[in-house]
Amino acid sequence: MFNLKKLRRERDDDDPIVASSDLAVNFKGVSHTYGAQRALRGISFQVPKQTIHGFVGPNGAGKSTALKLIATMIELQAGTIQVFGRSVDLKPHTIRPLTGYMPDRPCAYQEMTVFEYLDFYGAGYGLNEEERDAAIRHLLELTDMTSRRDYIIRGLSRGMQQRVSLMRVLVYDPDLLLLDEPAAGLDPRARIELMQILRELRSLGKSIIVSSHILTELADLCDTVTVVDRGHIKYTGDLDGLLVRDHENPTFGLRLSERFDDLDLLIGELPGVVWVERVRSSSVYPEYRITIDLDETSTNELLSHVVSLGAPVATFQRSFRHLHQAFLDLTSGGVT
Repeated sequence: MFNLKKLRRERDDDDPIVASSDLAVNFKGVSHTYGAQRALRGISFQVPKQTIHGFVGPNGAGKSTALKLIATMIELQAGTIQVFGRSVDLKPHTIRPLTGYMPDRPCAYQEMTVFEYLDFYGAGYGLNEEERDAAIRHLLELTDMTSRRDYIIRGLSRGMQQRVSLMRVLVYDPDLLLLDEPAAGLDPRARIELMQILRELRSLGKSIIVSSHILTELADLCDTVTVVDRGHIKYTGDLDGLLVRDHENPTFGLRLSERFDDLDLLIGELPGVVWVERVRSSSVYPEYRITIDLDETSTNELLSHVVSLGAPVATFQRSFRHLHQAFLDLTSGGVT
């Protein structure tokens, strides 16, 4: 993107560095309270550089608190947070030029035009007029908002206002974007367009944390995800790991290329098979769902046994839990 790195303060030599240089954020053992309300309870997670990380949980789970701590908007009480190797509690002034926080509410100063709004914030961040003009021109192109440069913000749709909020975050070119419920209230088309912009920003080298209470809207966007509930981390890792629970017996989907009588009965007698059922499907080809105990058999052994029965196998693949079910299994949906 445009280069405003010269505006940033250089990191001091004594600023602590995380062990891995590949991390944008290292959140370790962080707790936070508001009076008697415990918002975060010793949570830990990591965000690799130049990735999109989903931070997901029910309303009131602690998502906004975590983002504000990373952005140094509230003071760290317990634990450690490092952003690109810098500790937020020791030298917050070195963190702020690197992070851009977008709250879960519409733009302030609704009577300004899009250009006036971005120019105002650019000046506040210390950009001179030439730098502001270059940054705003680039951002309008990136978000497909050039034709709305002189529109009054109040007259824009919610989706367009979200783009303006995102441009405000980007105007000084931070490396880490902290987006709090950016898709809230958007119609389906606006959501898709926002996700396309975020993917483009990732390709330009940005690290992005996106919070949401809807896991499925992040499924096709995020590289990794953290699920938080009542201030506790319930899961952190990639989406495949979220859909497969280690303690569960794996289930496989089997589809045949032609009819094969009583296959479910024959499979049920194979070693290690816990459950088998014929699946009702609109497909003209027979389909089955098979659950096995990995202590007694393996995936390859199961497939080999099915083939040895003479079954005309068309497809055989592992079945995963639906994201909705994964989220419900991990969260209680309430606030303490």
